Amino acid sequence: MNRREFIQRSALGAAGLCLVGCRTPARKISANEKLNLGIIGVAHQGQYDMMNVAGENIVALCDVDDTYLAAAKQKFPGATTYNDFRRLLDQRDIDAVVIATPDHTHAVATAAALRSGRHVYCEKPLTRTISECRIVTELARKQKLITQIGTQIHSGGNYHQVVELIQQGAIGPVHEVHVWVNATYGGKDLPTDPPPVPAGLHYDLWLGPVAARPYHPEYLPASWRNWWAFGGGAIADFGCHFMDLPHWALGLRSPLSVEIVDGPPVHPESTPPWLIVRYEYPAADGLRGSRQLTWYHGGKKPALLPSSLAGKWQSGVLFIGEKGSLLADYTRHVVLRDANFADYTEPQSIGSDFTKHHREWIQGIKTGKPSSSDFAYSGPLTEAALLGNVAFRAGCRIEWDAKHLRAKNCPAAEEFIQHHYRPGWRL
Repeated sequence: MNRREFIQRSALGAAGLCLVGCRTPARKISANEKLNLGIIGVAHQGQYDMMNVAGENIVALCDVDDTYLAAAKQKFPGATTYNDFRRLLDQRDIDAVVIATPDHTHAVATAAALRSGRHVYCEKPLTRTISECRIVTELARKQKLITQIGTQIHSGGNYHQVVELIQQGAIGPVHEVHVWVNATYGGKDLPTDPPPVPAGLHYDLWLGPVAARPYHPEYLPASWRNWWAFGGGAIADFGCHFMDLPHWALGLRSPLSVEIVDGPPVHPESTPPWLIVRYEYPAADGLRGSRQLTWYHGGKKPALLPSSLAGKWQSGVLFIGEKGSLLADYTRHVVLRDANFADYTEPQSIGSDFTKHHREWIQGIKTGKPSSSDFAYSGPLTEAALLGNVAFRAGCRIEWDAKHLRAKNCPAAEEFIQHHYRPGWRL
């Protein structure tokens, strides 16, 4: 798909044109009334999401694996079951859907649900590609539905406290942030000697919009993040969790540039097992100088972090301010005044109820109040995270034009910005 086609499709999506299914006006629901929910993807993370919304009416279940579907049906015997999410969306009593499929089917399921008039909770990252992300973000804005991305850590007490400290100036203006995760995927060659498709697995539906390839257990159910066709490795998996904190605390949105500091050779099929990426963002209001965020995964960590601390923080976010530093992860944070971290004391974990994230979305549907990680916020966050993969695959520093969704200086990046669907699938 070229840029002209992308813009045309974006315009169609923003206009609410019914490309998949038909829009059903959203039902007015009182605060004490239960929602009718459809669950698309009922195993693994989908099971976690499903059980966190089980207080509502689960009326429809969808999965491409009959075994997983049967197990979910036992928990919710009154729900209608489907293998194809498009057929689930034909069930007219559904108010909202939870989408917990692999990344490569996030966009098609989310766009279809939004166009059909359903509120959406979608797992992170919002989409597999940047072009999909922009279409889905604009579609959610136009349809005026309640959305939420599955970054449940966003609703935890620790993140809220860190944001408050940063925004109150506890460490002064921040121009530098380091984000690292102890996760690795990829670094693999394509599997050979494909076995038969297991009984009960609807593999063609699992592929969805992705070009056909032989089934192999190296792809599913658990290893799809290793492959560009289905996911984006560690930065796609954890970028929306850990980059969320600096994006929120500092009001970051679209980067000015993205470049690879270090990484392995690019593999055409498999994601990088480790990577270091530097993002440059515009200056904060009233301050000079751009702000930098550096991402690390696969065991890589910022060199300025003392080894004594690096061993205690396998994943984390380090804000460098003019008056000190702040070190945080999902449940801990500590403010450091000494430039050499000599005043470090072990922080206590902050207990958090991450199920608030699902409840916030449900209450938003009933009250009309937007969720804190709705697509208006999480769309640009997803785009920023995915740009690291684009810079890596394109092999160049990207000067990013967020408005027009293009790398101004790197035509090779276009292939990795846009989505490419097989015949029969479209947004």
